[in-house]
Amino acid sequence: MAVRREEARTTVDRYPGRVRVNHWVTAISLILLAISGAALFHPALFFLSSFFGSGSNTRMIHPWIGVVLLASFTVLFIQMVRHNFWTKTDTQWIRHVGDAMSGHDERLPEVGKYNGGQKLVFWLMTLLIIVLFASGIVIWFEYFGGTFSIEQQRLGHIVHALAAVAMLLVVIVHIYAGFYVRGTISAMTEGKVTGGWAYRHHRLWLRREAREGVIDERQTPPPGHGMSRPAGRPAE
Repeated sequence: MAVRREEARTTVDRYPGRVRVNHWVTAISLILLAISGAALFHPALFFLSSFFGSGSNTRMIHPWIGVVLLASFTVLFIQMVRHNFWTKTDTQWIRHVGDAMSGHDERLPEVGKYNGGQKLVFWLMTLLIIVLFASGIVIWFEYFGGTFSIEQQRLGHIVHALAAVAMLLVVIVHIYAGFYVRGTISAMTEGKVTGGWAYRHHRLWLRREAREGVIDERQTPPPGHGMSRPAGRPAE
């Protein structure tokens, strides 16, 4: 991670490539699970199974996508958890969430890499993915049909459906926040944000990054600069 002074702006590295890859694998898995899960949830939504070829394909593929989600999010959890432990500042931020929504950032406490809302999303997603996978095992008939009783499988279906609805709501909030806070999307597409964005939304994190040093890329000479020229030849 680094703060970089570029020609037109100052940027701050926020996510390396490996984190961005895990994020998008997780995101795509969630989208595919939402579509396939909806197709299996109610007959009125069965038409969504056409995205996977047929109803039987949907039933077969859905749990395996869940395995991919668990694997990708586990790696993402390891990469991000140290920045998501709750602090008193996060409690203060949550109390002022109305100011965050109304654009009064000057009333918010200074936060590190993640604010209280982002940490809530992180921990809710962690809990819900565990619940979804555990309940999914119970109702994965092809492999575990003889392991659990009918009553347990019925309960598993109810828990799985409720957790899926809760996850959908959390994801919607996450996506909305990403678009609502201007400049956030570039963090997961380019891996960096502007210095102004970092100062406004994550000032403590910016200060920590700045203490590690600032890379002035304006001083980087262009390719070929400074190479010796034949005698008598003028500079171009």
